[in-house]
Amino acid sequence: MDLKDRCGVVLGVANERSIAWAISRGLSQAGARLALNYQNERLEKNVCELAGQLPGSLCLPCDLSDDEQIDRFFDRVGKSFGGRLDFLIHSVAFANKEELAGLYMNTSRDGFQLAMDISVYSLVAATRRAVPLLRAAGGGSIVTLSFYGAEKVIPNYNVMGVAKAGLEASVRYLAADLGPDQIRVNAISAGAVKTLAARGISNFGQMLTQAAERSPMKRNVEPEEIAATACFLCSPGGAGITGETLHVDTGFHCTGA
Repeated sequence: MDLKDRCGVVLGVANERSIAWAISRGLSQAGARLALNYQNERLEKNVCELAGQLPGSLCLPCDLSDDEQIDRFFDRVGKSFGGRLDFLIHSVAFANKEELAGLYMNTSRDGFQLAMDISVYSLVAATRRAVPLLRAAGGGSIVTLSFYGAEKVIPNYNVMGVAKAGLEASVRYLAADLGPDQIRVNAISAGAVKTLAARGISNFGQMLTQAAERSPMKRNVEPEEIAATACFLCSPGGAGITGETLHVDTGFHCTGA
């Protein structure tokens, strides 16, 4: 895939093991110029060092729970990229660790609101700021990351499963909103990947083992495979796809397990 002369934003790179970083590398290797965000000073050094490995990339502060920071981020991106944007990758999710164990009905009110704000509303907030830049490019692609727990009950995924269901619904509504502008909005339902964030889910190692055993391909998905799908959705090959959730999970979703 040739993404030369394309520019885009990747939200959610935290470390070299994150799915967002695999996607960033794939997009950069395809020729795209990227802007990455970091949430706070604690993450700044690590994210900016990674961004330094991508030719022509930007590394800017943006806490996605803060509307003023989102405004400043996209203002700086627009000025740096000539007032246009070709794609937006959203790989952002969070729930308190204590909400990812035990019974879902014990989810706290604050924990529920936090998970929905960071994991779902952040896509809406970022999209609204990105749309003028995507329109200036004549359209573009927005891609977010989901998980099978949005569709079926996954032990200990709890409030995050509910948040991912809301995220996938948001994809469909945003696709309807933005279709006339030739802006496509899709989700990748990625299989379980051993990231640092995933360690917060109780018995995550067992989840990985079971997914490999039950999937048709008898293995877990690789981050690079998820990245390749994201690149496809940002390329002309994905020009007719919107409002879709694509499963990239070595077939686990189709087994009925």
